[in-house]
Amino acid sequence: MDNTIVLDKTVDAAQTAVDDSVKFHVNNLELYYKDFHALKSVSMDIPQKKITAFIGPSGCGKSTFLKTLNRMNDLVAGCRITGDVQLNGEDIYGDMDVNHLRKRVGMVFQNPNPFPMSIYDNIAYGPRTHGIRSKQKLDAIVEKSLRQAAIWDELKDRLKKSALGLSGGQQQRLCIARALAIEPEVILMDEPTSALDPISTSRIEDLAMELKKEYTIIMVTHNMQQATRISDKTAFFLLGEMVEYTDTDQLFSMPQNKKTEDYITGRFG
Repeated sequence: MDNTIVLDKTVDAAQTAVDDSVKFHVNNLELYYKDFHALKSVSMDIPQKKITAFIGPSGCGKSTFLKTLNRMNDLVAGCRITGDVQLNGEDIYGDMDVNHLRKRVGMVFQNPNPFPMSIYDNIAYGPRTHGIRSKQKLDAIVEKSLRQAAIWDELKDRLKKSALGLSGGQQQRLCIARALAIEPEVILMDEPTSALDPISTSRIEDLAMELKKEYTIIMVTHNMQQATRISDKTAFFLLGEMVEYTDTDQLFSMPQNKKTEDYITGRFG
């Protein structure tokens, strides 16, 4: 099976001026899985140090689009992308090393996925792969990351215990801490609370609001109330197209597109 991604450059990146307030600049992005046209002409600027939410019914392309931002779709056989995706003005599908990209753009998945090892080793895993061996440095990174993920006080006396013994909400905050340990610029979250209870969900939302002071957060959510609570901007996807993208308050109070209005008022989806 050929897992090589094919990229057809249709835009000259040099034509686009770098804007410091924009983290990702996406222009005319098209994505195909073999013959299936999964994303159709998506263009958007994702702001720095804000929370951007993607909403829409299942199968509309929002998670597929999220994964183009750190090239997770490279792993899918027959995936082909055209268009332009820039991170701080750099073409992520050009000469950028994919491991370097994924250090800059971390990811938290829908279901908590801690490694079957100790809490400490879960956090230290990423820094070790990037060459950090000093126990003193690793200790500091583990503590800082767990504090940033608002879970240090719960776990500081259990660092040598298996991460698999934690509750679902604790496991998801541990996974966020693990993503933070490699000091990314962006954190992608693919429905990070859909498997969690309301209390754990609230903690993750509070955490995301705190983290946006230092990080750009891009979140896929099936929960429109969650988008209204925590996101600064929201994009509505439908059938592979980005139908509407604007400030969250405006999208939910005065949608410009009838399809957006129908979705957020519950007429379909």
